[in-house]
Amino acid sequence: MYIMYVFRKTDPVMQINDQITIEDWELTEQFVRASGPGGQNVNKVSSAVELRFEAERSPNLPDAVKRRLKKLAGRRWTKEGALIIQVDETRHQARNREIARERLAELIRKALEKPKRRIPTRPTLGSKKRRLKAKKVRGEVKALRGKVEGED
Repeated sequence: MYIMYVFRKTDPVMQINDQITIEDWELTEQFVRASGPGGQNVNKVSSAVELRFEAERSPNLPDAVKRRLKKLAGRRWTKEGALIIQVDETRHQARNREIARERLAELIRKALEKPKRRIPTRPTLGSKKRRLKAKKVRGEVKALRGKVEGED
């Protein structure tokens, strides 16, 4: 009796939202051995996944989204303009693969949100008065410090 493992390829496109999809050629998956505890399973099975997304070359992402994605990715962004996500949470290769794809999609969705522009405000008259009063009180406290005259 033989046991055969069949890995079916998922959809050739990864849907992020209505406008943005990621093509199959933009993603590269590499399966590596996971680190940490786990006994024989860790030593024998390559269950951790390293997902590489060629973000800089992606025609589906606008430039503004790429810039925000680069900022969000931090150290996961390579010099070549690729985003690398590593997952070794579970013992199952397929589940780690799903988690990596979910994380990538979530990161791209975060990069799609435009940050609100901060409108600078001026301090209120009350806050200015409170600040000046606090400074005056503090100055009086400091003025009371020092040498005491008249005592010999």
